[in-house]
Amino acid sequence: MADEIATAEPSSDPTEELEKLVVRFAGDSGDGMQLAGNRFTDASALFGNDLATLPNFPAEIRAPAGTLPGVSSFQVQIADFDILTAGDQPDCLVAMNPAALMTNLKDLRQGGTLIVNSDAFDERNLAKAGYESDPLGDDSLKGYRVIKVPMDDLTKEAVKGTGVKGRNVLRSKNLFALGLMAWLFHRPTEPTIDWIEKKFGKTEEVAAANIAAFQAGYNFGVTTEATKNTFEVKPAALEPGTYTNVNGNTALAWGLIAASRKSGLPLFYGSYPITPASDILHELSLHKNFGVRTFQAEDEIAGVGAAIGAAFAGSLAVTGSSGPGISLKSEGISLAFMLELPMIVINVQRGGPSTGLPTKPEQSDLLFSLYGRHGESPLPVLAIATPSQAFLMAIEAARIATKYMTPVILLSDNYVANGSEPWLLPDLDSIPDIEVEYAKHPNGPDGTFLPYMRNVDTFARPWAVPGTAGLEHRVGGIEKDALSGDVSYDPANHQLMTDIRGWKVANIANDIAPVEVVGGEDAEILVLGWGSTFGSIRAAANRTQLEGHKVATAHLKHLNPLPPNLGDVLRSYDKILIPELNTGQLLKVIRAEFLIDATGLSKVSGETFKISEIMEKILEMIK
Repeated sequence: MADEIATAEPSSDPTEELEKLVVRFAGDSGDGMQLAGNRFTDASALFGNDLATLPNFPAEIRAPAGTLPGVSSFQVQIADFDILTAGDQPDCLVAMNPAALMTNLKDLRQGGTLIVNSDAFDERNLAKAGYESDPLGDDSLKGYRVIKVPMDDLTKEAVKGTGVKGRNVLRSKNLFALGLMAWLFHRPTEPTIDWIEKKFGKTEEVAAANIAAFQAGYNFGVTTEATKNTFEVKPAALEPGTYTNVNGNTALAWGLIAASRKSGLPLFYGSYPITPASDILHELSLHKNFGVRTFQAEDEIAGVGAAIGAAFAGSLAVTGSSGPGISLKSEGISLAFMLELPMIVINVQRGGPSTGLPTKPEQSDLLFSLYGRHGESPLPVLAIATPSQAFLMAIEAARIATKYMTPVILLSDNYVANGSEPWLLPDLDSIPDIEVEYAKHPNGPDGTFLPYMRNVDTFARPWAVPGTAGLEHRVGGIEKDALSGDVSYDPANHQLMTDIRGWKVANIANDIAPVEVVGGEDAEILVLGWGSTFGSIRAAANRTQLEGHKVATAHLKHLNPLPPNLGDVLRSYDKILIPELNTGQLLKVIRAEFLIDATGLSKVSGETFKISEIMEKILEMIK
């Protein structure tokens, strides 16, 4: 079917080579913008470009059609070199209706290409979006390269004879737009057509309609010569190997499976669906062939309770949620801490508090992760910086949890979870095994089992699987004797157990990598970050260096305990900037722990940092 697409290029229209390109698809939440963006991304990944994506969609399942709150968008940057973000400003915006134009035009760079579905710009839709006049007919779009396309009519014409009728006819217009973009930016067409055939193959008329619309969009570009130039971004010179395009939730799920295989432990995931963490549950449920057990609980408390039971029974136990769900799980997490059982708690952060902004990124759960439990209950806290890093961070969380017999909190966020990038598939044989030892024999001097006798190196207690002869013991939330595990109300024992549990977590600092600094000790400023701000920080530092300034960056993967060399690193710089998608939570920790007067850069708009925002603050502090 791919051969049916016209491949002749306009005879007098040159192809312009670009180093990078930022494209944004925007439309109503029912217009299929996420699908179109993902297909454009996958075609670019197969072509060999480096890329980064930024999906953006409403919290409502079906927001009112044609309204500003109902706009959904998908942004992708592709490049012929290694990139770090999805880009600050689109070079090309596809606006499927007036609301999409109204919401996104402010981001399109001056001189950029604007492709609009002119059929949607009727009086009713213009009023919904707040336009007093038609922007396609006045001077408000002056300064942009505007391509008006009657996508509704052309899609209807294209799908005639496929068997699709009624309202379903226009459901293929996103594929029409995608076909036009494939022509304009020289994207390979075969991957998209192959995907359509596989995705909709069981419904022949739907597959035929989508392919026809995609071809019509491509041929519209060829036959009408919609613009004087077409554009191409050459493949990137990436490290040799096999790549796949992966988002953070998928990479995290795969990392948990790898941790299960490397440790020899069966994987259990107990969870209640919540945006944006649900896809971890969905992905893990597909891999029963690896012995993965998934449990969709009736609520958050049941999800963490089941994970605690799985940990007690000897599984690699995981529970996941977002901020509101972690709040509900907090008592269960405290119980797992008190029982000293290995468990991974995944928090895919989103805008808060309460329901907040369920589909927007934020880093506002750091202090809650560090301190959000009752009693003295410190836990290891790790953070994921990029979608592909989620794989290795899941393995690291499993290593710490099982080695030190403690719950571990692993922080992701909506940007990491749903953003994607090319991922060089790792050599699994090069990943070290996770050594796990169940207790098999009584450890007491008189042949009894002492469930809280500690490993002298890690302070971890033994992991005794229920049913092991001679290892019967009591667990529960009431304080235990420091050796026997019997209930104890002795003040000195509670002091000792509290201290030991704290020492155990603090001791992990000796078992994590030191923080790495990029940029050197003679830099004028150090920019410190954690989590999903990584790309924006590193890119801002790189741009500032091009202007002749020396900028160092460091990014934290371990937030509790902090890397052992962090204090020395911080004290070697006069100026320290900490950008965060919160009101300064890491900033508070750094000031409290090291008495260093760092400067914060906060953003809680439900949007990621633009490179320019961080760069502007760096220059302000330097000058």
